[in-house]
Amino acid sequence: MDNNKIYIGIDNGTTGTIGIVGNGIEPQLHHTPTKKVLDYTKAKKNVTRLDCVAFKDILDQFNHNDICVIMERPMINPTRWTASMTAIRCWEATLIMLESLGISHQFIDSKEWQREMLPKGVKGSDEQKKASLDIGNRLFPQFADFKQKDRDGILIAEYARRNNK
Repeated sequence: MDNNKIYIGIDNGTTGTIGIVGNGIEPQLHHTPTKKVLDYTKAKKNVTRLDCVAFKDILDQFNHNDICVIMERPMINPTRWTASMTAIRCWEATLIMLESLGISHQFIDSKEWQREMLPKGVKGSDEQKKASLDIGNRLFPQFADFKQKDRDGILIAEYARRNNK
């Protein structure tokens, strides 16, 4: 295991989280930094976008050569068009930031990290969120009061650390 490596797990989307773990650092959990702006449509409509400046501030705490980002693939579902577009827009902005900063990154399906980090038999979104919250709080009790329905970001980072991704 690389002692200098910083693992950053990104639960994709504007309502996701960013978890950070590594040897010798205090674990961190952040809400994905976002901003609300007017959409490009003629009719007034707001959209939520990645706040790239705040995201860069999170990344700039560390030597970029020591960072490995593991991003969950975005949810794409034609029956949930607006949510899919928001997820893919956030994913693309995140990807552009990582590429422009020269930060190593890879993608992961939720099932891959959940298979190792969540108990067998957990099914459905509600059960998965509850299991993620419970296990995340058990592994990282310092985040027990963190306002979020799950701990996916930190669990993705921990999965990557355990598997030396």
